[in-house]
Amino acid sequence: MAVPKRRTSKSKKRMRRTHHKAAVPTLAPCPKCGEARIPHRVCPNCGYYKGAKRLEIED
Repeated sequence: MAVPKRRTSKSKKRMRRTHHKAAVPTLAPCPKCGEARIPHRVCPNCGYYKGAKRLEIED
């Protein structure tokens, strides 16, 4: 079994972990109302998707 010869320093450990982060969600404007929404999803503001009413939104 492989065993590390030396202790991993804080800087080396942190450099390795710089890529372990949450991705920022992609947002696109809704063509109907202009509100930011996730692409390929029903708009949570107006309830439209691909030009048709898919969800009934209560105000």
